[in-house]
Parts: sequence; C-alpha cells; structure tokens
Amino acid sequence: MTTAAEEILNRLVEQHRSTRDDLVALLRADERDARALLAAADRVRAAAVGDEVQLRALIEFSNHCRRNCLYCGLRRDNRELSRYRMTVEEIIAAAGAAADLGYRTLVLQSGEDQHYETDLLAVVLRTIKAHCDLAVTLSIGEREEGDYRRLREAGADRFLLRIETSSTDLYRTLHPDSDWHRRMECIHALRRLEYQVGSGVMIGLPGQTAEMLADDLLFLQALDLDMVGVGPFISNPATPLAGATGGTLELSLRFVACLRLLCPEALIPATSALGALHPTGRQQALQAGADVMMPNATPVQYREQYQLYPGKICLGEEAAECRQCVEAMIEGLGRTVGIGFGHSRRLRATGAMVS
Repeated sequence: MTTAAEEILNRLVEQHRSTRDDLVALLRADERDARALLAAADRVRAAAVGDEVQLRALIEFSNHCRRNCLYCGLRRDNRELSRYRMTVEEIIAAAGAAADLGYRTLVLQSGEDQHYETDLLAVVLRTIKAHCDLAVTLSIGEREEGDYRRLREAGADRFLLRIETSSTDLYRTLHPDSDWHRRMECIHALRRLEYQVGSGVMIGLPGQTAEMLADDLLFLQALDLDMVGVGPFISNPATPLAGATGGTLELSLRFVACLRLLCPEALIPATSALGALHPTGRQQALQAGADVMMPNATPVQYREQYQLYPGKICLGEEAAECRQCVEAMIEGLGRTVGIGFGHSRRLRATGAMVS
C-alpha cells in the first residue's frame, strides 16, 4: 500500500481518530489501499468486539408512512404500493415465533404510521415482554418525547432513528416535509430517556460527495451511538429519484471499515441492502468491520410490500429459513452467532444499566 495510506491507517487503528481529508483519501483510495483498509477494520473488529455476530429479528409491521422522502418506496405519494398494517395479534405472534427460533432481540419497524398510537404500541411491548425473553428495538420514526418515554416504560430497550446524512442541505432536498434539526432533537430525547440509540446514513445519494461522507463519519463518531447502520442508496422506480445512479458496494464497504476504525465498539450491521447489491454483500461487510445481522421475521405475505428499494432479498423465505441461512453464512466465515441480548457495548463499558 502507499505510504500515505499506511500512515492514515496506522493513526486510525492506534488512536481511532482522523481528519476529514484523511477520510476522504481512504474513501477514494485505489483497490490495493482499499483492501488494506478493510483488513485493518476486520482486525480492529476482532480485537474490540470479538467474533460474535449479533442477530436481530426484524418485523416490518406496517408500510404506511406520512412522510414523502424522495428515495423511499414507502413514501406517502407512492400510489403503486399495496399498503398493509399488521394487527396487534399478528405482531405479537410474529414476536413469539422469533423467540421460538432462538432470537434474543426483536426490531419492530414501520413507516411513520400514526395509526399505531402510543397506547397501542405500549400494549404490544408489554405483551411481548411478558411472554418472550427479548430485547426490543423500535424503528417507527419521529414522535414526541412524552411518547418515547411511555414506550420506554412499556419495555422498549432500543430505538433506531436514521439521519441518512449529516448535511442539512442534502437532508432538506431529500426530505421535503421533514426537518434535520427536529430529527436530531428526537435522537437527543432518546438518549435522555436511556434508550440504546442507533442511527445511520445512506451511501451514494444524489448530490453526495466524498467530503460529505467524511463529514458523516466524523458526525457519527461524535454522536457516540450504540449502533450505526450503513446502507447504499438504491434507486426505486416508484420515487422521484427513479433512474438515479445508486451507491456502490465498494464505497459502502469502505465507509463501514472507516466507521469501525473510528467507533471500535459500536454495533454495526451488515445491512440487507448490501445483499441486494451483491450476493455476498453482507458477508463482505462482516469482513470489513460489521458485527450485526437483521434476518427478516416479517410474515411472508407482507414482505414484498415492504420494499424501500427494488431487489430486496429474502422476500419468499419463512423466518426459520432466514435464520438458518444467516447462521450458515456466519459460520462459513469462521464467526459465531451471539447468544445474548447483544446490548450496547458503550453502556456496558460505562457501567450504565440496561434492561
């Protein structure tokens, strides 16, 4: 590798700090230096968090959304999408099935669907917690702090609220009916309420530059999140960004690797969108610093209707098949499946209590 790239990597590995310019250089590195970057991230991952891969069973319980984000297939104005809402009974049954398959963490995800009022979601959470030994993550978008508090009291352990970009200008362009600062207020409210908080960004958005991505990396490091998700932009033909050039696997992997070097103890998923770009996309992410996977546990009859982007994987597989496939994938890499709840390492390190 080049001397300059080696010096940048050595500083990152030893200090977990970097400058914007150095991160830009790594994101733009040639193939040889990129291989060294990914290998360094894998070594740091092994040293900092070990070989366990944490599994989170994903239940996508509604594809209704009040937002009109330009890139998303669930956007409010997409009239081509057949909408659905799972009943309380269906959500609870899917959670029970996930627990029976050995999952210790559940992710309940939807569009920003106000049909599920806080009291209704609280019933779902309390019932799941009463009958299943599961940590529960919510991914339901922006709510008032009082609502977040009641959901935390009802049993929610974690919350995933993606920011997608640290650029307020790019955010405004992509989210015509949302506000970046309001999003950040929600993230800070979740931290105050002692949720384990995850966020993340999208790679390859129209108008995004390597400099913006470097800013994203430094921004995410400064947030000191418990989990950070990274996914490529994939153009959806049912959105205003139809036909736009998407993010690449190569750039996404470089970003994952830089993220691991900056945030050595963070939980970093190998996202399903990477699997949509390449059959081994998730495996490659696991070899570039990732340590989390989210197998789909949504009832099969709903999966095809929850497509943020085209080419989504695992649409026809039952939850048990997804679990078996992911376990085989992990073991094929010489890694092991985590058997605990996979709680935040940041909180464990500081001695903070987790439920």
